[in-house]
Amino acid sequence: MAEESSQASRSDHLHPLHPVTGDEISRASNIVKRTFRDVDGDIHFKNISLHEPPKAFLLPYLDAEAAGSTPSERPFVPRCLSVTWSSHNERQLTESIVSLDTGLLEGQTTAAHGQHGSIDRFENKQAAGKILNDPHVLQEIKKLKLPDDVVIQCDTWMYGADRDSTEDTHKMIQALLYARAPHNHPDSNQYAFPLPISPVLDIFSGEIVRIDPLATGGKEDGLDFHTGGDAPMAHCQENEYYPDLLKGQVRADLKPLHVSQPEGPSFAVTDGNSIHWQKWRFRVGFNYREGMTLHDVRYDGRPVFYRLSVSEMTVPYGDPRSPYHRKQAFDLGDAGAGSTANNLALGCDCLGVIKYFDGFLNDHKGRPIEAKNVICLHEQDGGVGWKHTNHRTQNAAIVRARNLVLQTILTVGNYEYIFAWVFMQNGNLELETRATGILSTSLIDPGKTSEWGNVISQGVLAANHQHLFSLRIDPMIDGPVNTIVQEDSIPIPQSEESNPHGNAWRIEKTPILKSSASDASPFTNRCFKIVNESKLNPISRNPVGYKLVPQPCQLLLASPESVVRKRARFAEHHIWVTRYRDGDLWAGGKWTNQSLSEIDGVFDYAARNEDVRGQDVVLWHTFGMTHNPRVEDFPVMPAEISTVRLVPADFFERNPALDVPQSRQEHNQSVLYMEPMQAEVKEIGADCCEAGKAKL
Repeated sequence: MAEESSQASRSDHLHPLHPVTGDEISRASNIVKRTFRDVDGDIHFKNISLHEPPKAFLLPYLDAEAAGSTPSERPFVPRCLSVTWSSHNERQLTESIVSLDTGLLEGQTTAAHGQHGSIDRFENKQAAGKILNDPHVLQEIKKLKLPDDVVIQCDTWMYGADRDSTEDTHKMIQALLYARAPHNHPDSNQYAFPLPISPVLDIFSGEIVRIDPLATGGKEDGLDFHTGGDAPMAHCQENEYYPDLLKGQVRADLKPLHVSQPEGPSFAVTDGNSIHWQKWRFRVGFNYREGMTLHDVRYDGRPVFYRLSVSEMTVPYGDPRSPYHRKQAFDLGDAGAGSTANNLALGCDCLGVIKYFDGFLNDHKGRPIEAKNVICLHEQDGGVGWKHTNHRTQNAAIVRARNLVLQTILTVGNYEYIFAWVFMQNGNLELETRATGILSTSLIDPGKTSEWGNVISQGVLAANHQHLFSLRIDPMIDGPVNTIVQEDSIPIPQSEESNPHGNAWRIEKTPILKSSASDASPFTNRCFKIVNESKLNPISRNPVGYKLVPQPCQLLLASPESVVRKRARFAEHHIWVTRYRDGDLWAGGKWTNQSLSEIDGVFDYAARNEDVRGQDVVLWHTFGMTHNPRVEDFPVMPAEISTVRLVPADFFERNPALDVPQSRQEHNQSVLYMEPMQAEVKEIGADCCEAGKAKL
């Protein structure tokens, strides 16, 4: 205990929002091992992360920090970690909260019967090895008449759930198998050679319990199986994306474009994760589940957002044939954005002067694993920020906008997701989400097409699917007591009394009184304002606020009674408004893997029917896309971009970017484009001047 106390004292110097360190992970796992030394069977550490302090403790600390107090003058905030661990081959799943200040267990919850933990990295690797070396699987592969030296690769998919699933269903992995191209390059695009079989691994027993056949038919075959003959993959063809494997030459006419900041960047990073840039100040966090998080976001000293994160995403597929009907990923809850985060490369994923942030994850023994370069920070040109030319004097005033970008990239099996928070000088804040990577594919018989997807390569079907994200916005607009107001622009009926010429409309403002849901309405220009009703803008006399213009994406398409929908109730509406409670972080519920329904997710948070006007509220936004694949999406998908904007609405007394320096040529040093002949003439002319004699 003395050793724990000595170690704990070293953590006192860390900011409460400092991401977990490697030393802290080791200490937390040791506390769990010591506390549960009598557990029957080995402890398997799944995920260890910061257990964020209660807001009642943390917010006074943050306010004191913003007021300029020293760390010793700020209130004490406990430092705790969340340790999720399992035993008995995942049959027992526990979350323990351990205190690094006392070295003791502070709290514990055990997952209910039928709830399963995420598929961690060790589990994923171990499962793939078992599947690819199972004799029954190898025997089924042999029946496909593939070349003797073929290399088979395995994507370990979460099993999902359907109407036959129960609380007694074991934790499973549904494997999708692929072959490398005949050249056997390790970066071969395996998704061009999908196998028509799918082994199922029982995690509890560690055994392959069955090998599901996969339907390969087209429209004429309905839901039938075994339509592909005795060599079902003979028509598949190589279709590569990796540069070394491309048949043609890459473009030779693309000239270099350098991002140069000779005086360095305009941002500063202090205390490990505190970022200051252009009146913005905030902290960046990182954990295994959400990946990148933002905390204590302030503009010019004024509090704006307490916490921002992507809470969850679900990817349901639209192929009704078994087992594809269960194909539904919750990429954050089932795998983890932090656990799958890329090591970002200088000059590739981010351009310019780059600051990287590292993180820490853990292995199954509770040992720390450093995750290098999981977040990058850099500046970008933002185009024209504002401009006006006085047509009477022809004098122009123009500001070139500068943006600050925090970016993280995750690879979840076949797909990549790129999340970028973009801070702007005018007070705007955007979340840009890009989906790229490779489509998850299945085999289709030669010459056939399917209504469940699109044929994107010879013998390759990409099923229709959706990507639906949940953005969690925890505001503190000039303080934690806020109100969400739904605003619609409504035409006023033409009448001699109120609108004689029929040109007017009114803004209908509806404060949301109870925790509930709402939806986008582009035809009424609907937006949702987060306002502080106790503080009025002195110019407009409206409450100060920020507004969210919701993305009017298509919502969950699965039928109301389907298990797919029951598991992802958050994706039924674009907007949810809930009352803040510590720990209410997960739109799809805490335990999403093989869930039968969304338990303790945003649907349940809203169902409490709590007062939310003039309270500490949370705004949730569902956004995303319905992806009906194109041939152009293969062999690798061009990035599909979605943007969510948070914009000041009567928060300031004027355009906050007025003080940005004017755009000047002597500062920007742009150059004129010249036709090749002009450039040649200029070069010869320069030589002529230097030589003192004319050549032209």
